[in-house]
Amino acid sequence: MRRPNFNQAVRALLRDVARAIPEFSHIRASRVLVVAGEARRASRATVKPLAFAGSKTRDKLGHRKPVVRIRGKRVLYCITLRPLFFRASTPEGRIGTLLHELYHVSPSFDGTLDRNRRHARSGPRFSRTLRPLVFRYLKRCPPEVLAPFAHDGEVRVWQWLERPPAFYMPGRTRQRTRYTEDQLFLGGVRMISRRARLAKTPRSRIRLH
Repeated sequence: MRRPNFNQAVRALLRDVARAIPEFSHIRASRVLVVAGEARRASRATVKPLAFAGSKTRDKLGHRKPVVRIRGKRVLYCITLRPLFFRASTPEGRIGTLLHELYHVSPSFDGTLDRNRRHARSGPRFSRTLRPLVFRYLKRCPPEVLAPFAHDGEVRVWQWLERPPAFYMPGRTRQRTRYTEDQLFLGGVRMISRRARLAKTPRSRIRLH
């Protein structure tokens, strides 16, 4: 069997979430890059902002952001899926993890994160606000959108050949400043899926991160 392209599954999910849940209506799937990455403690995923406020590439101190373009479109966010996402999750848990990362995104969708939705600032309120949104979406998630997240076996996912830095220090211009598909490849990742029925799964048991 041909290995499914998991990026297509995530893109379909992001588009459906933006249509179905008003709190995520600002999300634009074409401006979000999803890659598979290395382990980071117990994290299942992380989201990285790729611009300064107003989608600018330079801030007042002279720091510069690398420009990432995929199929000619500038990408404003990069979500990195960690090994635990693929190897120790349920389908519902994987969707919850992605919504968790999207919830950090600024409502202006300008390549920055919402300061009020950082864990250090919002604390337990973050999860209390997010969980009802996740369950609202899971109850109406189309079967064809959910199905790829229950896959058990190998999938193909974008991975970095050369990963862009968070930003460049002023005066350092010899580094690469633009990244495209040339710095990515579709690599194989093994998914191990644990089955879960939403109706029988307590809200507290669905991992959102």
